[in-house]
Amino acid sequence: MLAVSVKNRMETMLGAPIGVVRAVSGGDIHQAYQLHTKEGGQWLVKTNRHALAADMFRTEAQGLALLGASRVIRTPRTLGHGITDDGYGYLLMEFIESGYKNRLFWENFGRSLANLHGNTSAQFGFAHHNFIGSLPQSNTRHATWESFYAEERLWVQMLPACEKGYFTKTHENQLDGLCRKLASICPKEPPALTHGDLWSGNFLCDPIGQAVLIDPAAAFAHREMDLAMSRLFGGFDTAFYKAYEEAWPLEAGFEKRLEVYQLYYLLVHVNLFGGGYVEQVREILRRWG
Repeated sequence: MLAVSVKNRMETMLGAPIGVVRAVSGGDIHQAYQLHTKEGGQWLVKTNRHALAADMFRTEAQGLALLGASRVIRTPRTLGHGITDDGYGYLLMEFIESGYKNRLFWENFGRSLANLHGNTSAQFGFAHHNFIGSLPQSNTRHATWESFYAEERLWVQMLPACEKGYFTKTHENQLDGLCRKLASICPKEPPALTHGDLWSGNFLCDPIGQAVLIDPAAAFAHREMDLAMSRLFGGFDTAFYKAYEEAWPLEAGFEKRLEVYQLYYLLVHVNLFGGGYVEQVREILRRWG
């Protein structure tokens, strides 16, 4: 049930009384509600009493705004975020009705992602830290991909996983060996604006059949990270990848290095959900360490 304090704040922000409130899927972390104002508007509010919820919603709003500002792919328009006096963080945004994936959906989506990745920066990283799921994601800027990936992605997730007992000193040594090879494994490319957590639950299809990105963990990273995450759990049509490659071909060898990028996301899942992903991480470390 939507907290009274959040409902009152939404009415103040929208300048209209709220009639119907309907719970909708908000992912694994937050609660989400579709709001119908008595004047006929529809909105979506995400809310959570997690200690870091206000920061999560602030960085989510910033990520959505930056991805949307590229003007090559749609994101929900945000109206505001904050925290109520009784500790509910919230993010208010437009409600997007679900549409039908027409025959050009995946092709257009793949091309749009390639165009999004064409937005670049002088360094890898981001203007601020953010979150991937409920975990803090460090975005300190680096001049090279290999140093950024090692220090702000892999080790940040590996060390707490070791503290929880999932990995040993042997695995740390294997990760160190992999990190020393990153410069020769990953193609030299400029930093690309990435969604950062691109699995099938983090995009929508709107009423006119275009993709809408949601729940970003945005950063300027290697563009192959988004493609690797999209392959980790499936759910993307082959037409998506074909269109991406036609718009911006990948360097040879992506299939082999794919799991090097997926290692970060698997470590995230180890820290979020526990042991089910541990053996996958160990296998990658054995092969590359």
